[in-house]
Amino acid sequence: MNELPQQLVNGLLLGSMYGLVAIGYTMVYGIVQLINFAHGEIFMVGAFGALTVHLYILPDGTSIWVALPLMLLGAVIVSVLVAIGAERFAYRPLRGAPRLAPLITAIGLSLALQQAVWAFYPEAKSKLPFPQIEGGPFAIGGATIQTGDIFLLIAAPVSMAVLAYFVMRTRTGRGMQATAQDPDTAKLMGVNTDRIIVIAFALGAVFAAIGGVASGLKYGQIDFKMGFILGLKAFTAAVLGGIGNIYGAMIGGVVLGVAETLATAYISDIPGLDKFGSQSWADVWAFILLILVLLFRPQGLLGERVADRA
Repeated sequence: MNELPQQLVNGLLLGSMYGLVAIGYTMVYGIVQLINFAHGEIFMVGAFGALTVHLYILPDGTSIWVALPLMLLGAVIVSVLVAIGAERFAYRPLRGAPRLAPLITAIGLSLALQQAVWAFYPEAKSKLPFPQIEGGPFAIGGATIQTGDIFLLIAAPVSMAVLAYFVMRTRTGRGMQATAQDPDTAKLMGVNTDRIIVIAFALGAVFAAIGGVASGLKYGQIDFKMGFILGLKAFTAAVLGGIGNIYGAMIGGVVLGVAETLATAYISDIPGLDKFGSQSWADVWAFILLILVLLFRPQGLLGERVADRA
């Protein structure tokens, strides 16, 4: 029990990562009803975009405090360009097709992006070190927090709040709500639904890019496979919270992260279950939680409210 504060903090950090990517899932699904399984790779290419800025654009010895904003900008540019390209050339031609077609396309695009980075990015066949923020760690309330974790703790709630404000208070956000509710009627009312869909993909990519930088700062390394499992977990988080709900995506991510961390930390202490508490079982417990939620509350923890769809 002395480790409980640390485990809760670990779960909060992991869940914040899931939530950052999950709000991108919920943006796209809320508007075009598409489960974009390539979104995890948007997260991955954002991390590589940030690393590219640090390695090949900034001078050697640049302070991390100067480099970090430029790395974030590079991550966002790369992720947004890939996401917009995917929407234009992979998903838009299939918009009227049966739902299975864009789903298979998303899976194929996910694998293609992985292989493209593996094949063409220098030394991407092994894990690449990511620049770190100096200082720390910090002891808070019986838990230790690394300096890189602070970026994640700030970025996750700020991103959620900015997105919620954008969707609920801006003209474009109201266009998103209209498109999500009835795209044909929205088009008749003068809403450019193609533009709205592109903006949704771009916004989702922005938050995925922030998550990619946060992951690199947290773990100190990135690799071309980093987005696949995390993308599945983020989709799980979006479903847990109620897919289509911005706040639900973040809350679902936090619940999933805390549950996963506590399960791997404490289940091995239960007699007869010692084999099921290792880190290799973390993914299994995450999906067990998803199954339980779908059995007892299929609409997710917060449900899907039309006013929150984006």
